[in-house]
Amino acid sequence: MNILVLNASPKGKNSATVHTALYLQALHPEHTFTFLPVGQQIKRLEADFTPVRTALEQADLILFSYPVYTFIAPYQLHRLFELIKADGVDVSGKIASQITTSKHFYDVTAHRYVELNCMDLGMKVVRGLSADMEDLLCPQGQREARQFFDQLLFACQHGLFVTPPPAPPARERVVYQPVLPTVPKRGEKDVVIVTNCAPEDEQLSHMIEDFRRVLPYESRIVNLRDFPFAGGCLGCFGCAITGNCVYQDGFDSFLRNTIQTADAFVYAFTISDHYTHSSFKCFDDRQFCNGHRTVTHGTPVAYLISGDYRYEPNLQMIVEGRCEVGGNYLCGVATDEENPSASIQCVAENLAFAMEHKLSRPANFYGVGGMKIFRDLIYVMQGLMKADHKFYKANGIYDFPQKQKKRIWQMRLVGSLLAIPSIQKKAKGQMTAAMVAPYQKVLETVRGQKPQDQTSD
Repeated sequence: MNILVLNASPKGKNSATVHTALYLQALHPEHTFTFLPVGQQIKRLEADFTPVRTALEQADLILFSYPVYTFIAPYQLHRLFELIKADGVDVSGKIASQITTSKHFYDVTAHRYVELNCMDLGMKVVRGLSADMEDLLCPQGQREARQFFDQLLFACQHGLFVTPPPAPPARERVVYQPVLPTVPKRGEKDVVIVTNCAPEDEQLSHMIEDFRRVLPYESRIVNLRDFPFAGGCLGCFGCAITGNCVYQDGFDSFLRNTIQTADAFVYAFTISDHYTHSSFKCFDDRQFCNGHRTVTHGTPVAYLISGDYRYEPNLQMIVEGRCEVGGNYLCGVATDEENPSASIQCVAENLAFAMEHKLSRPANFYGVGGMKIFRDLIYVMQGLMKADHKFYKANGIYDFPQKQKKRIWQMRLVGSLLAIPSIQKKAKGQMTAAMVAPYQKVLETVRGQKPQDQTSD
């Protein structure tokens, strides 16, 4: 079998991820492996796509190899999908899978993103391997890599492919024109609208225009297509200690002084390739100059999205997950799918209300789970990620359960007592009442009176 490994890591041959594919190549000399460093050579491929086109045409199986960057694949792989689709090379019927390494921070959304784009191209998809960064260094990780490849071959032989999602129903797109009246502006709030709106994208441009009209605060636009990005994030960790990016294009200062100073962020884009144009992913990845620090915690966020957002559950998860991990209050997503003017007005009013009342909400699973991964990662790597470590200590993010010594001993005591049959019998039916007693005290404080006796839940 001719296996093409598209190495989308910007590190090229020094990628930890691609070594899993090299490990499989060493184990299976009966197959022909071809490696292309597409991540490292993405600028060259923009000028001449011939090497990738030829390799794609000759391949039977295509393996996408990449590290997970900020919820999805690296900018370089986003750009590669754009180039493949623009070139028109026929890969329909070919089999695709993927190998990633990460700390499992939103690897699910990265994998689904690649799967969806492969399905767009008519490819048959086999579930990929999501490995920890250090898995290949231990026997279990090596065994799991071997099992992945064995199952991959089995799936190819027996047609066990990922089921494509149902296609969105054909419908006429709503053509949006600015219709909302300009409302009086008030206060001293700074709202920044970060977008990658292309000059020809009138739909998104009109949505932004109406949002600015109805928002009761002044706003400004930052178009990412105007920024002279020197390239996508290299994953070099050069910023881990200094906080400064190795690129000399000024992005780190631009980010901190032009965007992150705002009182609210509005992200505006048109859906393409199950995310948006790669310029936005370049912006996402380059924010790693802030490391894993939630430096905009508490800043409300809203989205203006043009496209079939309701049919993009993976994108919905990314949008919500970003806000949950970052500690940003999500004020809503306005789309142009149905009644866009009402959607835009609602989101604008909600954003204003969130700024005025400094709204916050407890993190859900997306936020709690994501931050626990970062908490453990930074604690172990504190010697390298010094700025992150200092931030996590100062903001109480190191909330390890073993630090709750008092509660641990309380639970041991309760558990020991309840293990005694006589106490267990006596406590029967009283546990729930004991559990809600502290909550009743809160209500008593608010009501200014004793809580009523409760006989049932």
